[in-house]
Amino acid sequence: MPTKPHLSGRRINPQPLTGHQSLPEVIDHAFTAYNAGRIREACALLTEKMLREDVTVGVSLSGALTPAGFGKSCLVPLIEAGFIDWISSTGANLYHDTHHAIGLKLHSGTPFADDVELREAGVVRIYDILFDYTVLLETDKFYRQVMRQPELDRKMSTPELHYLVGRYVDRVEEKLGLQGTSLLAAAYRNGVPIFTSSPGDSSIGMNVAALELEGSGLQFDVNADVNLSAAIVWDAKASGGRSACWILGGGSPKNFMLQTEPQIQEVLGLSEAGHDYFLQITDARPDTGGLSGATPGEAVSWGKVDPDQLPDAVVVYSDSTIALPLLTAYALARAERRTPKRLYDRLPELLEKLKAAFAEKSPQRAAEGAFEG
Repeated sequence: MPTKPHLSGRRINPQPLTGHQSLPEVIDHAFTAYNAGRIREACALLTEKMLREDVTVGVSLSGALTPAGFGKSCLVPLIEAGFIDWISSTGANLYHDTHHAIGLKLHSGTPFADDVELREAGVVRIYDILFDYTVLLETDKFYRQVMRQPELDRKMSTPELHYLVGRYVDRVEEKLGLQGTSLLAAAYRNGVPIFTSSPGDSSIGMNVAALELEGSGLQFDVNADVNLSAAIVWDAKASGGRSACWILGGGSPKNFMLQTEPQIQEVLGLSEAGHDYFLQITDARPDTGGLSGATPGEAVSWGKVDPDQLPDAVVVYSDSTIALPLLTAYALARAERRTPKRLYDRLPELLEKLKAAFAEKSPQRAAEGAFEG
């Protein structure tokens, strides 16, 4: 009987669960189909390809992950294992990460509380997370104290700001005996650059704006962010390695990470094919036209994803707060730890490489002539 290629997948015949299997074993054998099947595929893509030594792994963070403790439980261990090389995050995730690191308390609660009553009681709610309003005030105070330091009184990229803030957070962690709590501190210790694509859209940016009213010279250099992130991806590919995008949610952090390829190809005119590996956890539909639900196939049309690598693209339609712990536990159990690439330390070098490649293109671009309207 001739072989039918569509039936080449493994047979669905899982063994009964006994309660004695490890989590990776459960994922490998009981996550057979639907979005469970996609989680199994995501785990395989992550551990078998994305976490190879020659792959530069970028992670984008959207949604309120750090208030719920996913920074400490998942992201910090991933950084310490060398599994995250650079990050694109909302400013909110970094701001709320700091609550835990400076000893402030957030509590599990209910999403069905009376919000008018909470406001009157001075309690803030993030769905089912509750905390005292003073948590915001104390965190604002911490950021203003840090950002008033002379070394921050200038224009800088968001990775530089987060690196400097991370150094102070790391000191507070150590003083309070809370080492291993903060994403910012872990990124500082391991040289992981963190970009925020919309730096004014968070309480960190709000405090930077407030300090400008005092005469502070601290400003965000968003042009540096675009060029530095593109330089990371350019070097990853030009040096013979690969680039991987691990996208948690969507929104601006996703776009900022993926736009590195159009920046390289479309804007700078350099020859490139797109990111090699694409792993997204999202609950957004693609048919509404929003970036959060856009598929890797659509990203190919923009040059964001290498079309030859589409088999190495997995989209899991799930809540990141469910999938991230599963993927983290699987990766820590099955993948070899990697030596941190410490890309933050290399950012000036990587930018010079991108400049050199762009300079070689400059005569051709100059020949295009002035715009004729």
